[in-house]
Amino acid sequence: MHVEDLKLGGVKLISPRVFQDARGFFLESYQKARYAAAGIECSFVQTNHSRSLRGTLRGLHYQRGQAKLITVVRGSIFDVVVDLRAGSPTFGQWDAAVIDDEELQQLFVPDGFAHGFAVVSDVADVVYQTTSVYDPELEGVVRYDDAELAIPWPIQRPVLSERDAAAPSLAAFRASLLSQGDV
Repeated sequence: MHVEDLKLGGVKLISPRVFQDARGFFLESYQKARYAAAGIECSFVQTNHSRSLRGTLRGLHYQRGQAKLITVVRGSIFDVVVDLRAGSPTFGQWDAAVIDDEELQQLFVPDGFAHGFAVVSDVADVVYQTTSVYDPELEGVVRYDDAELAIPWPIQRPVLSERDAAAPSLAAFRASLLSQGDV
């Protein structure tokens, strides 16, 4: 496998070794020792699967204390991460990658980042492993179209959940960190 460090510390784009022939393909989607050697030393405890239609935008979601390994098993997404780590020199910066069922890449999102994606195929099935179980007390969302972030989403009128449509700004998130003394 090939691992590329993206511009935000700890975020990695993983290209697995894929064995293809006339029958289809085989790949090893996770192997603890190989991922640890690539700097991904964590234990995954929950696997989630979402299916979304073209134009859907999910995010930007985070859960304190949780890292994610994202894989697209059907379709294509524009996948975005935003650094929300208090005191980070790249706080509020974002990076993105298109991941799909053709290249079969994965995106590793460390703890301290918000994550979101826009579906650019007719349908997308996204499977992601997490390092902690879902806990609504630890989750949050930052507004996907925040002017400070200026993310160039590839869809004009995204289909959003009510929660994502009403998400607070990055400035509000930063203010909450300040009020807690985390910045």
